[in-house]
Amino acid sequence: MIVLCLLCAVAMVVRPASAAPIDNLEPAQNEELTLLFHGALQLGQALNSEYRATEARLMEARHSLGLYGHVLGLLEQEVSEGWDAAQELRKSLLDIQTEEDALKLRAEAMAHALREVAQGQQVLQDSMQQLEVRLRGAWLGHARQEFEALKAHADKQSHIVWALTGHVQRQRREMAAQEHRLRQIQERLHTAALPA
Repeated sequence: MIVLCLLCAVAMVVRPASAAPIDNLEPAQNEELTLLFHGALQLGQALNSEYRATEARLMEARHSLGLYGHVLGLLEQEVSEGWDAAQELRKSLLDIQTEEDALKLRAEAMAHALREVAQGQQVLQDSMQQLEVRLRGAWLGHARQEFEALKAHADKQSHIVWALTGHVQRQRREMAAQEHRLRQIQERLHTAALPA
C-alpha cells in the first residue's frame, strides 16, 4: 500500500516536470530527485520494517515447530513405553497361563493317583475284613502273620493317602494363587490398553 502511494506521488511529480518549460529544468530536477530519494528512502524503511516483522514471525513459527516436534517426540516415547509394557504384560500373562495349565495337569494326575490309591486301600480293607473273618474261624499262625502284614500295608497306604491329600491341597492353593495373579495381570493389561 505504501509502495503504491509512493509510486503515485513520484508519477505526479514527474508529469508536471515534463510539461515545465526548459529554462526551469534544473530546479525541477533537483526537487524531483529529492522527492524521489525521499520516496525511495521511505519505501526502503517500509520494506525493511516488513522484512523484520516477517523474519520475527518466521522465527516464532520455527520455535513453535520445534516445540511441537519435541512434544511429539515425548508422546511417541510414551506410546512406545506403553506398548512395551503391554507386550511384557501379555508375555507374563502367557507364562502364567502356561504355568496354570501345567499345575492343573499335575493336580489332575495327583487326583487320579489318589483315586487309585483309595481304591487300592478299599481292596486292602476288604481283604483284611475277609481275613479277619477267616481268622475268627481258625486262629492259625500263618493266617495271623498274613493279617499283620496286610494291616501294616494298610497303615502304609493310609499314610500315603494322607500325604497325597496334603499335596493335592497344596496344589489347589498354588492354583488359586496363580489364578489370582492372572486376574491381576489381566486387569493391569486392560488398564494399560485403555486410552489416557
